[in-house]
Amino acid sequence: MREIAIGKNDAGQRLDKFLTKALDLPVGLLYKSVRTKKIKVNRKRAEIGQILSEGDVLQCFLAPEFFAKLDGTETPDVSLENITPKLNIVYEDENILLVDKPEGVSVHEDEGSKINTLIVHIQAYLYKSGEYDPMAEQSFAPALANRIDKNTGGIVIAAKNAEALRILNEKIRARELDKRYLALIHGVPKEKSATLRGYLLKDSTTNTVKVYDKSPPRGAKTIVTKYKVLSSHANLSLIEVELLTGRTHQIRAHMAHIGHPLVGDGKYGVNRSDRELGFKHQALYSYRLKFSFTTDAGILEYLRDKEFSIEPSKIHFTKGYM
Repeated sequence: MREIAIGKNDAGQRLDKFLTKALDLPVGLLYKSVRTKKIKVNRKRAEIGQILSEGDVLQCFLAPEFFAKLDGTETPDVSLENITPKLNIVYEDENILLVDKPEGVSVHEDEGSKINTLIVHIQAYLYKSGEYDPMAEQSFAPALANRIDKNTGGIVIAAKNAEALRILNEKIRARELDKRYLALIHGVPKEKSATLRGYLLKDSTTNTVKVYDKSPPRGAKTIVTKYKVLSSHANLSLIEVELLTGRTHQIRAHMAHIGHPLVGDGKYGVNRSDRELGFKHQALYSYRLKFSFTTDAGILEYLRDKEFSIEPSKIHFTKGYM
């Protein structure tokens, strides 16, 4: 029998979610072990969906090989010790980290690399600063609360602890974080500012989306995109965009749908000439973030109404437009 004490970063999770992260246990066997009382909580019968609290103790009557993650005998995919973190930190405190992600960097592991990703560099940075010890954690690793496309640059939020991550996820779902984007588009919109409404349908086979004004097909989701033209020159316009809904490729697809694709966008525009001008990626940047909390934010309450931004003049595609 093996006992597992629930720590601060483990608390607040469902039992099955914790066990999935902490043990090398097949899902079917996990559920069977709880049902047959081979896994108990505080020596009492456990329920799959019960929420764990700090100080709880799990009793696990399982074979030793299922504890490889906890014992550190499982070979990690990436050695944080051998990575030199490359981060442009916008803001940092004991709970969160705001990083300005460069264009061309994946936030998470993709087919190309497990090492050159934003989250791995963040974890390596926190490991080397002494704020994250993988061997001391049973189910938590510093994680991103939001993400942006590989070829989009801008502010990404990382949580240093489980409670901060839980709060950030709640605030993002409740639309209590105000994010603004800068984009360079083809053409000059007739309306200098507008709120666009439509429906978006995702095609997972091609990793693209399609926008409809009305009569959306089944599965399409409502989208609302607000934009404001900041300046125009040579049949290009620099705009600020606010997402009132957050869908895959929403800005890129919605602006292309109204006839103003983003410069450099190979999926929703024709960017052959844009590449000749030096635009390898879509001209889109998440440049401003405000913590617009309307409800209690717990340990992150001190961030209420705080705003952080990237100076627009430092974003390459804004030159000549600001």
